Amino acid sequence: MRVRALLLLLTLLGALPVAARATSRIKDVADFEGVRENVLIGYGLVVGLNGSGDSLRNSVFTQESLVAMLERLGVGTRGVNLNTRNVAAVMVTATLPPFARQGTRIDVAVNAMGDAKSLLGGTLLATPLLGADGEVYAVAQGALAVGGFEARGAAQSVTRNVPTSARLPAGAIVEREVPFALDSLPEIRLALRNPDFTTAQRIATVINSRIPGEPARATDPATVRLPVPAAWRGRVAQLLSEIEQLPVQPDSPARIVIDEASGIIVMGDKVRISRVAVAQGNLTVRVTETPQVSQPNPLASGETVVVPRTNVEVDDQRERRMVVLEPGATLDALVDGLNALGVGPRDMIAIIQAIKAAGALQAEIEVM
Repeated sequence: MRVRALLLLLTLLGALPVAARATSRIKDVADFEGVRENVLIGYGLVVGLNGSGDSLRNSVFTQESLVAMLERLGVGTRGVNLNTRNVAAVMVTATLPPFARQGTRIDVAVNAMGDAKSLLGGTLLATPLLGADGEVYAVAQGALAVGGFEARGAAQSVTRNVPTSARLPAGAIVEREVPFALDSLPEIRLALRNPDFTTAQRIATVINSRIPGEPARATDPATVRLPVPAAWRGRVAQLLSEIEQLPVQPDSPARIVIDEASGIIVMGDKVRISRVAVAQGNLTVRVTETPQVSQPNPLASGETVVVPRTNVEVDDQRERRMVVLEPGATLDALVDGLNALGVGPRDMIAIIQAIKAAGALQAEIEVM
């Protein structure tokens, strides 16, 4: 009995890491086709700026928009020389969530178009937000929330963040809904965010183990198709809720992403290397000048001169040793081996590329 209990305990402990790696919901790795957001865009005016708006002489579009708006309100200003700097032309962008209903409020972003210095304290006037089809889906209006500021003086100026960009939380009201008959769908299609044949097949297998009926199948590395079972007709939303909570273990290719500009390296856990020896060393020559002043003694004839003092140091990295990485080494072994050499991210990028050139790295290198 003790032996059986010990074997059972070891089995459970050995299964823990595998279970931890496999816990990813389908909703976190795939999207349901048709359940999507839509981008909105609009052009509007921001008023109430404290002299930090567009200069109408340089921003003709701001002046024309201001004149047209005043004419719609019954104020005739055509041909009048306007010289206000309290108005700014802006582009307004927003994202319409899926199944957003009339009266729902959404967030919008506001960005200056002209030579306005700041949108602080401004109010966005009623701005229609258009979709890709040219129809108005929402209308935005309200006081702006600016996360930056600008302060100027005679000899110095301070700018924090971007004062010409602002947000309008819940500042737009949805006026038109995007029609989508969810319950009339004959089939469900899942679009993988990271296309992969193995992940798509695993998703289909998990769905078939939980949803009876016509089986789901992976048609390509980015799509899994599932005909709506007869028992779920008219209850597609409930079916999607059941599917998106199913756990699946996504697979990923062995890939190393390198950002040369910032020296960032990201490596996946599938990276493997063959047996290879790595050594790294840089020859550093440091020359230091510390001139000294030589002064004659009092009452002695002589001149004060500057005596050069030069110190030359050569660092040939003799203490560095060659590191041997065994075949099939994992990501941890690769990182530990490179860290043992004491290299920084810049040198590590060059070493990884050299290992790849030697044919010892079984991974794809992507340079951003």
